[in-house]
Amino acid sequence: MPPRDSSLLVRPARPGDAEPLVGVLTAAFFDDAPMRWAFPSVDRRREIVPAFFRLFFDLSVTAGGAFTTADLDAVVLGLPPDAAPPADFTARLGEVAGEYADALLTIVRLQEEHHPRHLGPHFYLAFGGVAPERQGHGSLGRVARHILDDCDRAGLAAYAEASSPGGEAVARGHGFAPIGGDIRIPGGPSLRPLWRPAGATR
Repeated sequence: MPPRDSSLLVRPARPGDAEPLVGVLTAAFFDDAPMRWAFPSVDRRREIVPAFFRLFFDLSVTAGGAFTTADLDAVVLGLPPDAAPPADFTARLGEVAGEYADALLTIVRLQEEHHPRHLGPHFYLAFGGVAPERQGHGSLGRVARHILDDCDRAGLAAYAEASSPGGEAVARGHGFAPIGGDIRIPGGPSLRPLWRPAGATR
């Protein structure tokens, strides 16, 4: 049997991976509709988005919910069912957003209101991104598949929100389906809640 290509391996993200993986997420989401709505100034968005993702990266790594590839070209930040942000997390998001705190915290509040905790324990896939030059190589799909295979083995459902039709299509390919109504940001874009039962057909 030929040796396995180590670049295909998926592993937990580590604190030392922060700089490259925050860069991957910043590039992937910089022009995402909710980011443009929350941070309309391009110059300020360049400052805020990396700091925003650094907060989520640290949270996810600490919770054991961040996964990446061996060559750090894709990453998913998530939260296992027993994880919760620290009490000051929302305040820290507001500090990062500065003059755009109200806009960002509006999105966060709406996400919280729509989060389907009533459906039981689940893994929350909060953000996933791939380096622009590696799009189409399957790296992000491998990371997502790794997480969802772990969920299936544990009998655990998964939840995500899609901010674009493309993101929804990718999630559907992994067994997710829309649940409930869209999360409608006042005067802005919508997010589509997606649910995947354990062992969903894909």
